[in-house]
Amino acid sequence: MIMEIVAVLIKIVMILAPVLLTVAYLTYLERKIIGRMQVRLGPTRVGPFGLLQPIADGLKLFFKEDIVPTKADKVVFILAPIIVLVPSLILFSVIPFAEHFYITNLNIGLLYLLSVASLGVYGVVLSGWASNSKYAVLGGLRAAAQMVSYEVFLGFALIGPVMMSGTLNLVDFVNKQEVWYIVCQP
Repeated sequence: MIMEIVAVLIKIVMILAPVLLTVAYLTYLERKIIGRMQVRLGPTRVGPFGLLQPIADGLKLFFKEDIVPTKADKVVFILAPIIVLVPSLILFSVIPFAEHFYITNLNIGLLYLLSVASLGVYGVVLSGWASNSKYAVLGGLRAAAQMVSYEVFLGFALIGPVMMSGTLNLVDFVNKQEVWYIVCQP
């Protein structure tokens, strides 16, 4: 029992560490590209060519003071970013990364993926509402409307591959692809 829990925790670290590092270095790449577009260098201070800048930014965030507006709902204001981040990270629990490398194998993995991905909308709306500003509420509602409208078409785009595979289980979904579904149904 304990060994199974340790094995799952090791898998979680093996999946989330590269995901979070990829996000950090894609942010670094974005800052470098935007810097070039604006005829400036971008991040260059930490490490060679600024390659350690994402690590420095992450450390800075741990020690940075949280500023909460005075009339904001403090609990919801702090929980809203967590409500956005956690669903996006737990999505990786059902994605098969190799033939036998996944955290969990759900029979309704694709449905889980779509439903958990849509939970991030609540964090966006709550962040606007918690700040107690009418402009933030409007911005949060606008962002939520965009996210929901994209999710509808994402669901429609997955109907074809689901019909071809005959399953919602993502492990079986991947294993049944002799030819990639994007080739069979572009």
